[in-house]
Amino acid sequence: MSHDHTHLRPWRHIDRRKSRQIFVGKVPVGGDAPIAVQSMTNTLTADANATIGQIRQLEEAGADIVRVSCPDEESTAAMPAIVRASQVPIVADIHFHYKRGIEAAKAGAACLRINPGNIGSPDRVREVIQAARDHGCSMRIGVNAGSLERDLLEKYGEPCPDAMVESALSHARILQDHDFHDFKISVKASDIFMTVAAYQQLAEAIDCPLHLGITEAGALRTGTVKSAIGIGNLLWAGIGDTIRVSLAADPVEEIKVGFDILKSMGLRHRGVNIIACPSCARQGFNVIKTVEALEERLAHISTPLSLSIIGCVVNGPGEALMTDLGFTGGGKGAGMVYMAGKPDHKMDNDRMVDHIVELVEKKAAELAAADALHAAE
Repeated sequence: MSHDHTHLRPWRHIDRRKSRQIFVGKVPVGGDAPIAVQSMTNTLTADANATIGQIRQLEEAGADIVRVSCPDEESTAAMPAIVRASQVPIVADIHFHYKRGIEAAKAGAACLRINPGNIGSPDRVREVIQAARDHGCSMRIGVNAGSLERDLLEKYGEPCPDAMVESALSHARILQDHDFHDFKISVKASDIFMTVAAYQQLAEAIDCPLHLGITEAGALRTGTVKSAIGIGNLLWAGIGDTIRVSLAADPVEEIKVGFDILKSMGLRHRGVNIIACPSCARQGFNVIKTVEALEERLAHISTPLSLSIIGCVVNGPGEALMTDLGFTGGGKGAGMVYMAGKPDHKMDNDRMVDHIVELVEKKAAELAAADALHAAE
């Protein structure tokens, strides 16, 4: 496996909040389960083929859970085919029309996401709870700063952490009063400070799993930065059991960024973690182009391992010491390949990408085989 020195470094340890565990389909959420990464389709749900196609891409990127919006009857009518074709649990996103929630539960959704600010009266929420119970669905109470209940906005004057938490807890109480406990909660805002404060407050007030996200974070780069700061702060404090990075971009990017956030904090390990220098005049090869090529050619590998690509010998040997494989730039058009932290052999720059891909694929296959053997035992 990848070098993991966490046990030697107590300052790298994150104590996760103790939450009770629920299931979204077969995926455990909360407790000691890995933090789940999810995204949401942006196809028309009524177009089952297009939606299934996008779910397949998300599965390949590593998604644990996929959410699908159900705004109309045509969407819930397509859900049985979508659920059947999916290898991951499907969450039905329900707004305004509580009947869509009942239909989605019948159609095989693993979880119902309801927004308490717009689902309707307590009676309607109760009917959705009953449908979830009847069909083995879990639920997510999804509070958003932009769609809080009118009475809370009047009470607090504007969206704020207190209002969001009050909304979440009042709806959790409805579920609990009906002896329904298979739920998680999110309290999202597009403002990082509001979001983090709301989750911190909520984490103290209830023991259910928490779904993290900065809602409407923005386009790929700005949304990634905002999400990494907000979600990262909460994860650092041990808060969060499942995450969704909300980007105005291809949903596959949400999964990639989600895993990158978790990988950077040592909370999940999936695929090749490339450590690369920003490059400077000392570089012995074109670092940026090399890393771009390697990211593209190694994207299919899900086995966790680490690879350092460093332009010169200032930091190269030190970084290679901490990674499974490494390449450090040298002189005369060649560099040094490192295996398990030790210099192993020289390689010409013009052949290095093909060679590194070959080494990574071989190492990944060895690790996967060792994992399979361990699991069989």
